[in-house]
Amino acid sequence: MSDGAVVREIRVRTGEVRSLVWDGDDLLDPVGGRRRWSADGTEHRRERRRFGRGYDRAVTSPSGRWTVVYGERGTRGLLLDGRRVVRELLRDEGHAGDFDYPVGLGTLSDGREVLVHCPERDDRLRVEDVATGESLATGSGEEMSSLFHARPAISPGGRWLMSAGWVWHPDGVCRVYDLEQALTDPSTLDGEGVLDHRPLSGAEVDSACWLDGDRLAVVAGEVGWDRDVDEERERAPHQLGVWSGSASTWLHRHDIPGPVGTILGCGEAVLALYGYPRLFDVRTGELIARWPRLAMPRRQGSYGATHIPTPVAAVHPGGGRVALALESGIAVISIP
Repeated sequence: MSDGAVVREIRVRTGEVRSLVWDGDDLLDPVGGRRRWSADGTEHRRERRRFGRGYDRAVTSPSGRWTVVYGERGTRGLLLDGRRVVRELLRDEGHAGDFDYPVGLGTLSDGREVLVHCPERDDRLRVEDVATGESLATGSGEEMSSLFHARPAISPGGRWLMSAGWVWHPDGVCRVYDLEQALTDPSTLDGEGVLDHRPLSGAEVDSACWLDGDRLAVVAGEVGWDRDVDEERERAPHQLGVWSGSASTWLHRHDIPGPVGTILGCGEAVLALYGYPRLFDVRTGELIARWPRLAMPRRQGSYGATHIPTPVAAVHPGGGRVALALESGIAVISIP
């Protein structure tokens, strides 16, 4: 294990960085008026359009064409085609202040880009053609009244749909659905999906991310409400697991030091962002590198405390760099 080196640090002229996406080797803050930073760290003038304090996060489609800006604990979002606002998105108001806005953008196997969100009910996923607004698959939510979807993400290649949300009362969970099957049979978006209710040692899920088109990395946090796990596992509640969709099995499961918080997929490793960035090998659980001087929010899970925001970060499409929003600006780190 080694202390990782910062590739570069970018100073921000004014205001916090509320979102980050890569545009080639440049960085953009869509929420902050599409502020742009060039590869040499030069900050360019923001555009006239700015979004109010009710919008503090953004997700961007794989092509970079579509963006959703939204309030992490709010009820509204805006779908943008480039710089143009296409339409407003809404979510159920009932528990909006308790967990992260469920919205994601991805690409199907046929190349169509899609929007995933929950416009009607927190437990009812909808997959839409982002260009036309056509609903391609919608769950009924009839069997999942205690489920709250959050952080939906489509796997590269479009085969799988993941949701890292929670169930009442309260317990972080991860759901994975066969998206190709759901497009012909939307009822498969209901129920447990293809992954166990609590996939790792009976503990609740902190976060999950796709490593590639087949492998999902899942981090288990504190042991949940069900205590029917052996004592050895209860003494080591933090785990990192890698699940294969095609094989429908766990490829790796390792105890790791926690808390871990939000994770980002970086090839054969995940970057954990709780407190400061740490890089773990997904095959061995080994701590590869760490960046202790880069302070990050101490956030766990997709629900709960409202005073601790989700870290703002973006993995470069090439996989070798990660941009992180800090209080002092932006740090871009290399992945060993």
